Parts: sequence; C-alpha cells; structure tokens
Amino acid sequence: MKTEIIVAENAGFCFGVDRAVKIVYNILNEGKKVVTYGEIIHNRDVTREFSERGVKIAETLEDLSELSEETVVIRSHGAGREVFDLLDKNGISYFDGTCPYVKRIQDIVKEKYSQGYEIIILGDKNHPEIRGIVSYCNNMAEICANDTELYEILKKNYTNTKKKVAIVAQTTYNISIWEKCTRMAAEVCPEAEVVSTVCSATDQRQRKAAELSARSDLMIVVGGKHSSNTVKLAEICGKNCKACMHIENADGLDFRQIKNLAENNGGEKFIVGVTAGASTPAHIIKEVTNQMSEKLQNMEEDFNFEEALDASFKKIYTGQRVKGYITAVNDAEAIVDVGTKHTGYVTLSELTDDPSLKPADVVKPGDEVELFVLKVNDAEGIVHLSKKKIDAMVGFDKIVKAKENDDILEGTVSSVVKGGVIVMYEGTRVFIPASQATVRRGDKLEELVKQPVKFKIIEVNEQRGKAVGSIRVVLTAEKDAAKTKFWDTVQEGDVFKGEVKSLTSYGAFVDLGGIDGMVHISELSWNKIKHPSEVVNPGDVIEVFVKALDREANRISLGYKKDEDNPWVKFEEDYKVDDVVKAKVVSITPFGAFAQIVPGVDGLIHISQIANKRVTNVKDVLSVGDEVEAKITEIDSDKKRISMSIRALLEDAPADEEEAAE
Repeated sequence: MKTEIIVAENAGFCFGVDRAVKIVYNILNEGKKVVTYGEIIHNRDVTREFSERGVKIAETLEDLSELSEETVVIRSHGAGREVFDLLDKNGISYFDGTCPYVKRIQDIVKEKYSQGYEIIILGDKNHPEIRGIVSYCNNMAEICANDTELYEILKKNYTNTKKKVAIVAQTTYNISIWEKCTRMAAEVCPEAEVVSTVCSATDQRQRKAAELSARSDLMIVVGGKHSSNTVKLAEICGKNCKACMHIENADGLDFRQIKNLAENNGGEKFIVGVTAGASTPAHIIKEVTNQMSEKLQNMEEDFNFEEALDASFKKIYTGQRVKGYITAVNDAEAIVDVGTKHTGYVTLSELTDDPSLKPADVVKPGDEVELFVLKVNDAEGIVHLSKKKIDAMVGFDKIVKAKENDDILEGTVSSVVKGGVIVMYEGTRVFIPASQATVRRGDKLEELVKQPVKFKIIEVNEQRGKAVGSIRVVLTAEKDAAKTKFWDTVQEGDVFKGEVKSLTSYGAFVDLGGIDGMVHISELSWNKIKHPSEVVNPGDVIEVFVKALDREANRISLGYKKDEDNPWVKFEEDYKVDDVVKAKVVSITPFGAFAQIVPGVDGLIHISQIANKRVTNVKDVLSVGDEVEAKITEIDSDKKRISMSIRALLEDAPADEEEAAE
C-alpha cells in the first residue's frame, strides 16, 4: 500500500507566537536574565530549551514584585492591566510580547466598556488570554464557552432590553462555532455589536486542517497538550477523520496504532495529514514528518519483533471499531470485555439517545456487540466505548444507499434546531431544513417533535458523515397520489368528513384528505348569514357532500346544509293557509314588512294588509322587532314565498264580538 504524508498549510508558529519567542531569544543573546510572565508558549520543547538557558517563569504578581535585575517578557497571550501597573510602579524592565491580535481585543473591550457596553467574550475562561482581556473591563465580562451558553445569556439578559452589549472572541476560538454564534446573536439580539476577533491565522489554520483531515485516513496534530489552539485543531480534525493523534513531538508517535490503521484502511493509498498548533516550532513538525516517512517506508521490518513479542495482546486505540462481550450492566453503564487488559465502559448516553431507556433495556450480559473506541486510558486500564457511534455508522451506510436508490426512510423527529429539525434514523442524525419539514410554511415545527415521519435523503456528505433530508417531498408525493386517486373515483353526491382549513368572506375551504374543496357561504346554512364564521371555524371537522365537480380546473364545490334541516320543510309540515301565527318583524320596506314565522322562514305583510285603514308609511305602524299576529293568506312552495295579513284578523274581529254578545 502506498503512503502519502501531507503537511497542512498554515501549520505551526503564527506571527504573534514567533514574535514573542524571538524577543526572548534576543534578550538572552544580549546576556541578560529573562523572566516570562507565564509560559511564553504552550510548547514543552521550547519552554524546556528556555529553562536550560536560565529563563524563569513568574506565575503571580507576587513573583513579579520580587524581581530586580531581570527583564520580564509578557507572553503572546497578553496580561492584565494590573501586571503592567506593577511593573511600571516597581521600575522593572519589560518587553510586551502581547500578540497584536490580542492587543486589538483588549483595546476593543476597553473602548466599549468605557462607552457603557456590557461585554461578552467567547472562549475558555481559564485561558491566560481571556484573564488578561477581562481586566480591561474591570473583570465585569460574561465568558461563554459555546453558542449554547451565549444563547442563554442573550435570551436572559439582553432580549427586549435597552442594554448595550458587545461580543468578542478569543483569538484562537473555533471559527465554525464563532460563525454559529454570530448568526444566532443577529437573530436573538440584533442590537448587539458583534466584533470578529478570531485571529485570521487561526482561522486559516483551522480551515486548512479541516480540509486536509477530510481527505486523510489519519491526522497527526502536533502541539502542546495544554495549548488551546492545538486542542481545537485536534477537535476539528477528529470530527472529519477516521483517526486523529494529538502529540507534542515525534516521541508521541504510536507506530503500532499507525500500522493497524494502515493495514485496515482498505484503500490503495494511506494518507496521513499533519498539522500543528501556533506554538509548535517548524523543527518539531519536520522531525515528526521525517520519522513518519522513515517508519512508514519500513513498516514491516520495524514491527516484526514487536508483533512477535506482543502477539498475545490485542491492541486498542482511539477511533477503532472493536467487538466485545457485555459482562455486566448497571443503571449507569454497561461493562465490556474487549479482549485486552483494559476494562471497557459504555455509558448510558453512548448506548442510546432515548432518555426513557436504561442500559439493561439496550444490552444484557453475554451480548456480543460492536463498539467504537472513544478514549483509552492505559494508566488506569480503562477504555471508554460507544455503541451509539457504531449504530450511527451503520445507519449512515443505509442513508447513503437510500440516497442512491431514492428510497423513502422512516424515523422520529428528536428535536427542533436552528433552521429545521433533527430526525433520528437508526442512530444517525438527519437534518431536515425548515423549508423541507412541512408542506405549508406556517406549520409549527414543534408539533413534529417525537412524531414518526417519512423522509427522503436529498444530500449526503460522506466525508463528514452528514445527511440532509426532506419530509416535504414525501408528503407532496403522497398528496399528489391521493389527488390522482381522488379524481379517479370521486362522484357528485359523495360524502366526506373534512377539516375546515380556512375561511373567506364568500365561503369555507375544507381539506378532504389532501384535496381542498369549497363550501359557498350560501351552502353553509339555511339561515341568512353575513360570514362563514357564524357557522364553522378553522379546525372544525364537518361532514360535507360533493355538489359539483370541475375536473379540468380541479375544483370541488361542496354542500354542508342538509335537506332535513331545511326550515321550509319544517314550515310546510306545521303550517297551512288561514293559520294564525305569531311573527317577529325582521325588516321593513316601502311596500310592507317581512316577519319571521320560524327561523329561516319569513312572510311578507303587504302595506295594504297591515291595518284596516289606509297606511302610507309602514314605519308609522310597525317597527323591526315588533311581534304581531297575522293570518297566512298564501303559500307559494315553488318560489318559497308566504303572504300574511294583519288586516284580515282586524276585519274578522267585529263579527266575533257580535257572536259573543248573542
């Protein structure tokens, strides 16, 4: 197998670190005693060399106050104002090695704080750079480690307030997280002043390392174990690459692990990427690549003896896929025999994403399981493992295949995130953008949480193990199929139960199961109504029937009011000509008054039938709301018209009185 070693662009010393180290070398070459305030850089090889040349390290203000003849060098991380005040007060000679990028943040924080801004800094609160920066706002800054903490602080303290807030970041902060933070801050707190302070060299180093690790089989990250920017590089590379080693120098190279990775690679070429933190000198990077090149060329010879010696031991390393047997299960974890001298542990969070389950619900003693090695602690004989990662790998393989075959998958929505939702499919997270989560834009994403959904994969990044899906394309396809089936079978008179989706001034739109039909306002009630909301509201489930179909225009006219509820039917059952009824005047016209006999049925009392005398103005005799007695004189069922007369009752009255007198 061919092996290729590639060193990332922008690896190693940055401008600020290089400047601080050169300051120390120059002072030493002048024969002066040097004291650095803290380690000049987080690299043990460099600090060891300086120590051998007599360079001492002051850790506290008290250490500085005891100096007299020494020259102090402020490291590239910078220092708090109190340090410079003490040095000036005591007349101690010093050189300020603060990186110009760090100095810029200090100046920004100082200026904004003086203008009344509250300060938020993204970074490691224990990092010396951060400790120095906060001194320029009287230690009143909020320190956030990530976007989640920033969101909570902004939401709690700065939403809908008049407070002024400025947001900056540590120079070595993870650029991808910083970009997430800036986008989120713009949404949650648009008034916040966000100043980009991540060092451009750090940005480039992280981006180039991410690009290289994405196409490498193994990534070597060289730099101090306590170096913030190097640790971030290792985190970035570890997400993109099958295996990642963080070493301080060539002595940390584990060629046994490298050999195993190469043998199990399965490809024609084994690519090793190398990057280094800002505090790693070029000669250390060179030593690492030289040893890598030499060892890999003679891989078989170098390992024959060690393999024979350690044949009885199965090797284990971070990033490896191993099989093991469950030996015990408790409420917090499963204990695994992986065939080495280590004891394996799988915590509940690495067994499953389901918070309702316990380890015993997932595995039991005696089970053989495949696991992913998260971390190996040889000193304590412990290895931390993950079943969830293996499940995700298997699930991701199925996702890739589903994308190729255009298959429909089924999963459960686990959460709503910025810009969409997450669907869990066989242990793998699939991101569904908001535009692809529902058919209608106004639908609430929160209603999908914990719901089973069908989706298709629309985008896959195999190198990063990321997948993007769409629920909408499945729903749209199902809706189109339902439409086709509906139009193939629907007939006038068919009855459906549907949900009222929306109202207009002229009717109600009803969802018949993916197909919308309209009930005209005249078809909602036998009574006269001014708006559909007098009868139905969105969300109501009602029974409707098909009145008319326009297949060419795909339009459906629906009916809602039923014949048996027709007030004319009830009227004709209960009333006939010559019946005397009590009616309520509902409207007045120049030619008479309309009075309601029963709800939905009005009769006309013509102006000539209102009184037994001449009436020139109906309003002189009747008013809307009056209750009157009238005789039904005519019923026209075809035209739905009724004529009534008050006069007829008045003309009958004298005869009745005379009969009573006799």
